[in-house]
Amino acid sequence: MPHLTSTARRRLGAAGTAVIAVLALGLPPTSAHAAPPGAQPAASPTAVGKLLAFNDFHGAIDPPVGSSGTVAGVPAGGVEYLAHEVKRLRAQAQLETKDVYTVAAGDLVGASPLVSAAFHDEPAIEEMNALGLDVTSVGNHEFDEGVDELLRLQKGGCHPTDGCQDGDGFAGADFPMLAANVVRKSNGKPILPAYKVRKVGGVPVGFVGMTLEGTPSIVNPNGITSVDFLDEVETANRYAAELRTQGVRSIVLLLHEGGQQTSTDVDRCDGFSGAVQAIVAGLDPAYGIVISGHTHRSYVCHLPDSAGEDTLVTSAGTNGQVVTDVTFTVSRATGTIVSASADNDLAINGVQNPDGTWQVQNGVPVRNPALVDPAAKVIADKYRAAVAPIANRVVGSITADIPRDNNAAGESALGDVIADGMMARSASAAPDFAFMNPGGIRAALSYAASPGGEAPGQVTYGEAFTVQPFNNLVVTRTYTGAQVKDVLEQQFAGWAGQTTTKVLQVSAGFTYSYDATLPLGGRVSDIRLNGVPLDPAGTYRVTMNDFLAAGGDSFTSLRVGTNPVYQPGFDVDSLTAYLATGPIAPGPQNRITKLG
Repeated sequence: MPHLTSTARRRLGAAGTAVIAVLALGLPPTSAHAAPPGAQPAASPTAVGKLLAFNDFHGAIDPPVGSSGTVAGVPAGGVEYLAHEVKRLRAQAQLETKDVYTVAAGDLVGASPLVSAAFHDEPAIEEMNALGLDVTSVGNHEFDEGVDELLRLQKGGCHPTDGCQDGDGFAGADFPMLAANVVRKSNGKPILPAYKVRKVGGVPVGFVGMTLEGTPSIVNPNGITSVDFLDEVETANRYAAELRTQGVRSIVLLLHEGGQQTSTDVDRCDGFSGAVQAIVAGLDPAYGIVISGHTHRSYVCHLPDSAGEDTLVTSAGTNGQVVTDVTFTVSRATGTIVSASADNDLAINGVQNPDGTWQVQNGVPVRNPALVDPAAKVIADKYRAAVAPIANRVVGSITADIPRDNNAAGESALGDVIADGMMARSASAAPDFAFMNPGGIRAALSYAASPGGEAPGQVTYGEAFTVQPFNNLVVTRTYTGAQVKDVLEQQFAGWAGQTTTKVLQVSAGFTYSYDATLPLGGRVSDIRLNGVPLDPAGTYRVTMNDFLAAGGDSFTSLRVGTNPVYQPGFDVDSLTAYLATGPIAPGPQNRITKLG
């Protein structure tokens, strides 16, 4: 067990620290303060349950790198370290109660690095099986490849196009995926179970799972034409009533929607905001615990429900970096949740020095083999070996780190580069400029040497794929200048169906200004192409990915484009081809001007 600073420690508590101490000595885990494993006093009026929860795993077979690879400065994440931490916490929890469930709140797959995405996220599902996941909700990214592919991940079977690429078949998920608010248009029934019921000390506890109602606006519309996404509160309360008729009065909501806090402390709830607040405020009081996700933030909150009573609401970041350790009690007399508390624990993957710093080699944290789960490593190594020839191929170079972080105007250095790459790739379609959706940029490009041994500045295909993992097509369409302005106005929350502000990244030569203090629909001004004002009646060729062209991210104004010309390959191929002309410098972030 490495030395941990107060910031990095896993918040074990006295009993947990004792367990780690005896494990370090090679002794069997016991506790002077705990009853034998699974034991509970027969006469106790309450029963204790434990949940180990996480969300937004996104096929993180390998630890995330760069600025996204740490939590409050602590290197964490990756499936081998997540599995180790879950199993450690599970063993500790089983000293208190036999009723320990490992749960998740969606986005286990999708937007994944190449080692998982190349196999249609079968590696992520196999890792969750090995980790011992009991139940999860679906998230929006479970629909990235459409409803039929989600059902295949649940039920098993080889991919209809690519087959079973690893040569040993695919059995599907051992755990149920819950989709209470995703119903077929043909019959109004959920595509997957709405809930599962488990027992805590003999008391039934329901687990209801759902994704955010706004999923259609952030996934490719072509894969979800057969389903509707229903209101979260109405759906949750309908199933609370149904469960109550079955004698279930304690419910955990696995919800792929969340919020954010202002503190970097993963166990706090400072300055909290986000969509999950309004959802919790409308919930039936039977929901005593909400495991949330989607925002990639960590927090532990107590938010009021429809009766004004506190509901425990948690989230565990992303990429397997955090595990939420929940303790709750249920009344044997009433069957309700009477108390709930939680701590967020880090799935640390680094080696810490005695002075509290973390060991780094060639700009990459040194990974700690003592914190690796052996079963997870066997699966990960199998897929790493299979994908290595593709993932480790050097495709280009950069002059410095290219972050995806936005400036005050919403423009990112990497967004500039990606848009420029799409322009270069689409030269045969004569584009005038390009748009890139910010949500499609999933990671930064790091200048540091990679773990695969590439020199500083070299970029591998695997690194590029992590930036753009969706396998979108690149298409060029014709729009009028007036239609382009409509698209730019649609960036702002509250206008023409847009739910959150999403600033489109743009290619070199295209510039515009906006004032967020002006009324919606009239915020964008001074749109220019190579310094010349855009003509509202003129026509322009615009390049983008097919997700945007289909109206993704609520940019429905882009659907009106005409004369489409598609490029061969995927959007990541535009990026890699552009990097091959390098070394490429970070984008200048001077194409979008915020006036207010």
